[in-house]
Amino acid sequence: MTAGALVKRNFAILVVLAVIVAALVLVAADRWRRGALVFGAAVLVAAVLRLVLSEEQAGLLAVRGKPFDVTALTAVGGAIVWLAISIDPLGTG
Repeated sequence: MTAGALVKRNFAILVVLAVIVAALVLVAADRWRRGALVFGAAVLVAAVLRLVLSEEQAGLLAVRGKPFDVTALTAVGGAIVWLAISIDPLGTG
């Protein structure tokens, strides 16, 4: 299997992983609230991708049935985003 075929086959999970890496970079740069927000956004991106892509295109994002996956990812992503937004900055900018 060629590298292009591998990327095409795993496109959805690679997009989500790219956003997670961005979140980790923010956390490593001591911007943990922004990192948490971006991580929550990554989970919401996974929910949208799972909703719009077929089972084969979703690849590793397809764990259970589509309704369960989308509901679970949306609930977890929404909770992470809400927590990241609602945390008191404790005097930080």
